[in-house]
Amino acid sequence: MVKKLFAPVGEKEVTRAIVDEFAKQFSQYVESDCLIIGGGPSGLMAGKELATRGLKILIVERNNYLGGGFWIGGYLMNKITVREPAQKVLEELAVPYKEVSKGLYVADGPHACSKLIGATCDSGVKFANMTVFDDLVLREGGKVNGAVINWTPISSLPREITCVDPVALETKMVIDATGHDASAVRKLEERGLIKIKGMGAMWVERSENLVVEHTGEAYPGLVVVGMAVATTYGLPRMGPTFGAMLLSGKRGAEVVLEKLGIKKK
Repeated sequence: MVKKLFAPVGEKEVTRAIVDEFAKQFSQYVESDCLIIGGGPSGLMAGKELATRGLKILIVERNNYLGGGFWIGGYLMNKITVREPAQKVLEELAVPYKEVSKGLYVADGPHACSKLIGATCDSGVKFANMTVFDDLVLREGGKVNGAVINWTPISSLPREITCVDPVALETKMVIDATGHDASAVRKLEERGLIKIKGMGAMWVERSENLVVEHTGEAYPGLVVVGMAVATTYGLPRMGPTFGAMLLSGKRGAEVVLEKLGIKKK
């Protein structure tokens, strides 16, 4: 006889719990204060900062995991580097780090990523994983008012069986945190509403400063953060260092708060 350690719950209860709770959350987040496209470090940081201020935030991520390259650092070696003053973010997240040369700090990628994901969840941010950004919602006057999404696996199916219409989410502000792809900004370019310069060659020192400096509203209702900033404005790429990702996420959150008329603390 099997010793009963767990509550007497069967398959139907488990399935019903998943379906009911997912449907309830999805319905609640069809409308939000800010919709973030991309769950890498800049998107997570922006979401955490905004949700901490009481905003309703949904992050859409095309993969089945969060964190982007923050997990694995550079060249599949799972150490992440940040340059001063970004180590202060690691301190905020209670991530151990060490200084390896003046102004350069190293931490374990999985630890840093897990802490950031945990802090973002704790702040109240919700997520839609395996969900691909398809298009923007534009209103009269040209303001971005949402995003069109679909299941990520749809794009891998043969075209003759992929007649699966996407759905739309409405929001007050959208953040493009899709990294080098700058997926949301590119949709504006396709419509002739904006011109992307394309990312430049690597130049770590210059890139990090410029990415944070240029973080902001690229188009009414659309804020760009992280490496999407470099792609949008033709800035150098920064390579396997993450300080600007984190600080750009913070700055992007500040811009959203400003646009929504919410005063700083």
